[in-house]
Amino acid sequence: MDDECVYPKALRRQPAQRRSARRVERMLDACAELLDETGYEALSTTRIAERAGVAIGSVYQFFPDKRAITQELTRRNVEEFVRRVDRRFLEEDYRGWWEAVDAIIDVYVDMHRKVAGFKSLHFGDAVDLNLLDSDSDNNTVIAGRLRGLFLKEFGLADSPSLDLAVLVAVEAGDAVLKLAFRRDPDGQPEMIDAAKQMIRGFLARQLKSLPTVR
Repeated sequence: MDDECVYPKALRRQPAQRRSARRVERMLDACAELLDETGYEALSTTRIAERAGVAIGSVYQFFPDKRAITQELTRRNVEEFVRRVDRRFLEEDYRGWWEAVDAIIDVYVDMHRKVAGFKSLHFGDAVDLNLLDSDSDNNTVIAGRLRGLFLKEFGLADSPSLDLAVLVAVEAGDAVLKLAFRRDPDGQPEMIDAAKQMIRGFLARQLKSLPTVR
């Protein structure tokens, strides 16, 4: 999945030195913390600079505004999500796609609980639906990445039907998981289990009729 997870960056320019790169990471960390504490509307470049311990000019050196910073934070979240999913697929063996789906949901839930800014941005919905790709909403982008797992790991043939099945599963699962975290800051366990059952049931019906690679 890593080679497919490439998004246009919101940075005005790439940091050329390690010190600059660390400064940008501090800005993103500060943005994540402030989003969790106060939300997007109260976010400002001034507050981000103060929290990161950098001059406001340093912020504008790399980002034009707070939206660009949240775009870059969203990109970082998605890349980290993909890395964690990839790592689980390398380290664990799954009896079938249903266990793989559960693992993906578990990664999402764990990041929601532990990664600053993740619960506030998810994959960008606090700002707009097109943070990752100007032509596709964020869940479509994520569905495309997860679809790659089905193609690579479980021998399904690429088809429009597979695209639709994975996109619907991502949209439905995202909605139920958001509800789980609205009801409980750590995610209501019964709702998380319901999301898994719903996605497994839907995909089971859809995938059994799809062709496989011979």
